[in-house]
Amino acid sequence: MKGQVLAAACLAAVVAGCGSITRGTSEKMAFLSEPSGATMTSTKGYACPSTPCSLDVERSDEFDVTFTKPGFQPQIVPVRTKVAGSGAAGFAGNIIAGGVIGMGVDAATGAAMDHFPNPVVVTLVPEALPTAQRERRRRKKPEV
Repeated sequence: MKGQVLAAACLAAVVAGCGSITRGTSEKMAFLSEPSGATMTSTKGYACPSTPCSLDVERSDEFDVTFTKPGFQPQIVPVRTKVAGSGAAGFAGNIIAGGVIGMGVDAATGAAMDHFPNPVVVTLVPEALPTAQRERRRRKKPEV
């Protein structure tokens, strides 16, 4: 009985330290634009037909996101990864529990990583000034 309790305690320590088990290998990301309704595509194949939206993204993926909307200039945002606080704790837990295999799994799957920025937010810039603003600019006389 004592051996089973000890084995269960050891297993719990190893599992608690493993980021791929406690955090998973994917992360929920939000994509927002002002104005809303932009199409979002990425260099890794992630896409949303209209913002705002959210997707599950592999923690190890780094990519560029492009937002497009008719009448606005496309905006590109690089999304990168970094070791996050809770990811670092899980990775460190592998060391404490002696889980060299867990460290390798976390490194390979990106379980110790988080994406930034998250959420990905852009303000789209109009391609041209609205007609009323163009007219006002034409009526102004150049200063000499």
